[in-house]
Amino acid sequence: MDKELVDPFIKNALAEDVGDGDHTSLATILPGTQGKARLIVKDTGILAGVELAVEICHIVDPELKVEIFLQDGASVKPGDIAFNLEGSVHSILKAERLILNCMQRMSGIATRTNQIVKMLAGTGTKVLDTRKTTPGVRYLEKWAVKIGGGVNHRFGLYDMILIKDNHVDYSGGISNAINNTHQYLKEQNKDLQIEIEVRNLEELEEVLRVGGVDRILLDNFKPQVLQQALAMNEGRYITEASGGITIDNIMDYASAGVDYISIGALTHSVNSLDLSLKAIKE
Repeated sequence: MDKELVDPFIKNALAEDVGDGDHTSLATILPGTQGKARLIVKDTGILAGVELAVEICHIVDPELKVEIFLQDGASVKPGDIAFNLEGSVHSILKAERLILNCMQRMSGIATRTNQIVKMLAGTGTKVLDTRKTTPGVRYLEKWAVKIGGGVNHRFGLYDMILIKDNHVDYSGGISNAINNTHQYLKEQNKDLQIEIEVRNLEELEEVLRVGGVDRILLDNFKPQVLQQALAMNEGRYITEASGGITIDNIMDYASAGVDYISIGALTHSVNSLDLSLKAIKE
């Protein structure tokens, strides 16, 4: 967990939610009231966000005690208890919604990722996430992909060169895009991996002729055409397939022998896992 990214997110999220006070709790519950609560799983999947929940509790109230029963990455089912909380009831209720919002989404992402990872087991193909994430929550969503067994692609625009179709078109073609990139990296004294997207076999042929890249993204290739592309590549460059790939056809792409499959749906259209934080009555 990168606290330099996580802690400001938590503080901003709490400020958005709490404002000048949780007036419902302040109005209904006497100051100093102590209590316990448990995080109950109500769905089947992969749990994610436990470590984050502990950090949320620490920031809300360092005196909150967290008793953990299930770690991130655990397979869960309805009725499982992830952890118990104990301490100020006001603090528990202040942390409740942020914990649930984060853990439900992260667990949904981890569950979907893990489903695909299991499908790809034995093929040699790995699943990648993308930048199609919720603004401000990218770190958490990519963290969840890793918990589910997937691989993180670049985090942002700054940590890798990914020459996509618009870059190619605006720069005047593949050769220009690659040559301009090398000139830029030299001038800026930067050492970044270079990936380039190709839309057809003709563009792939040009990339193979020009060279100077680390990875080739084969975008919206049908499985049969992907096989031709991989044969042309002859293992020279790492390959990635993307576009139009779903659970129903992913094995057609993996069986072709591509190194990576990137799926934006891991983060941009996933169902949250149902979780609940309930008071423990004694």
